[in-house]
Amino acid sequence: MFFVAGAKNTRGAVRGNERSSIYQKLRGVDLLDKKKTVTALKPGEDRALLLGLGMILSSVMMYFVLGITTLRSYADSVWTEEGVCVVRNSTVTADMNCSYNCGSDCWRVSKYPCLQVYVSVNNTGRVSRLSHNEETQDASSECFYVPRCQRDSSAMHTMIMNISESLKVNQQVPCYYDPSEQQETVLLTRLYDHRVVLHSLLWPSCMITGGVLIIVMVKLTQYLSRLCEEIGKIKSCLTQLAGITHLIITSL
Repeated sequence: MFFVAGAKNTRGAVRGNERSSIYQKLRGVDLLDKKKTVTALKPGEDRALLLGLGMILSSVMMYFVLGITTLRSYADSVWTEEGVCVVRNSTVTADMNCSYNCGSDCWRVSKYPCLQVYVSVNNTGRVSRLSHNEETQDASSECFYVPRCQRDSSAMHTMIMNISESLKVNQQVPCYYDPSEQQETVLLTRLYDHRVVLHSLLWPSCMITGGVLIIVMVKLTQYLSRLCEEIGKIKSCLTQLAGITHLIITSL
């Protein structure tokens, strides 16, 4: 009887040791897999965070550049009101000199016709000189359009005459004027109107939104990972208790 009981106890102890060793191996493999997963996810999360921060920083720099160029020009412009201009007179007055680059340290003189256009704004009877845009207004206070200077003066003459004929055909054109009447000149087009400003602000806005979304998604992923890890620890504790209980029951 003693030998039989001893044999049973020995087999039970061996069986318990085998179950315990199998459980420890399975748990070690599980922990190793979790460690590999965490190690693999960590560099990816770091790269995603760097990408999001880089996008935000780039968009801030773009906002700064746009603020000192486009937005400043848009805010400083006095031609803010849009109206309808009726062409009263469109004539070529004289030839203007311009210089073009013919090589390294080489500049030559060419000529283009100066087109002067006078319009009436909103049929008010007030006659103003029409200019193409702000750059033309700064370059010449007399001519409607200043072409890019080139060697062939006849090509520039043909371009100006085509513009003159087009204005004579379409006598009513949209234009921009100064409501305070400090500037007598009106503009046919603006370099930086509200559509150009909105279009230029669209890309940095999309970039900063994408960067913020990337950072939020990474942080959300990290939070869910920690939450799942805590839930896994609870399940692991319950599994261990169940295994210990099962071992106690089987040993009895």
